[in-house]
Amino acid sequence: MATTFTAIPAIDLRGGRVVRLQQGDYARQTGYAVEPVTLAQRYADAGAAWLHVVDLDGARDGAFANLRAIEAIARIGLRVQAGGGVRGEDDVRRLFDAGVARVVIGSLAVREPARVIGWLVAFGAERVVPALDARWRGGAWRLPSAGWTEQETATLDQLAPRYAAAGARHLLCTDIDRDGTLAGPNLDLYADLAVLAPKLAVQASGGVRDVGDVRALRAAGVAGAVLGRSLLEGRLMLAEALAC
Repeated sequence: MATTFTAIPAIDLRGGRVVRLQQGDYARQTGYAVEPVTLAQRYADAGAAWLHVVDLDGARDGAFANLRAIEAIARIGLRVQAGGGVRGEDDVRRLFDAGVARVVIGSLAVREPARVIGWLVAFGAERVVPALDARWRGGAWRLPSAGWTEQETATLDQLAPRYAAAGARHLLCTDIDRDGTLAGPNLDLYADLAVLAPKLAVQASGGVRDVGDVRALRAAGVAGAVLGRSLLEGRLMLAEALAC
């Protein structure tokens, strides 16, 4: 169980714009009339220490499309964790060179865990965050890839313990069915993770509506909550979440 808790605002980028997808569906996109750097500065001014940034184009297509925006955000001074489009070690280095403090790795964390474990060793467990984003299907937590558009055979109960045993420190886990829905977080998912890999500092993502959900996640023992749509639409104030 985590001894500290961090509220982490999120910025999802597509075509250089701030957007949100519903349940990872690129056809169900909501755009927001705010520049990425302006939004990042707003979160910094509200007291955020960390910011989560996703290159949605890169996540789906396997090539960075929003790196300049990520670089500009990192210059604000927030500690940024970013992912989407990491397909090789050169991509990891490019994100570090862009000023990112932690690199989040999704598709390869599912498809090639041995490779990602090598990066944990090479770059340090504080700097690499495997992302095991899950859907409950057929009695197991399934782990799709490529911006959640491609199905894989690996499951959460296989990979979470493997990363923990290999020395991972952090794990990002989104319930895809809750993502962008404002339906509340899936506390059962994080209870499962607490059993599967109790030493991992888990970042919960998907479904957070309000400060009550943030408090519930902290009580569930996760290390942090990634907050997207609820902040963008004013349903949750970042100051409230940070006060948790």
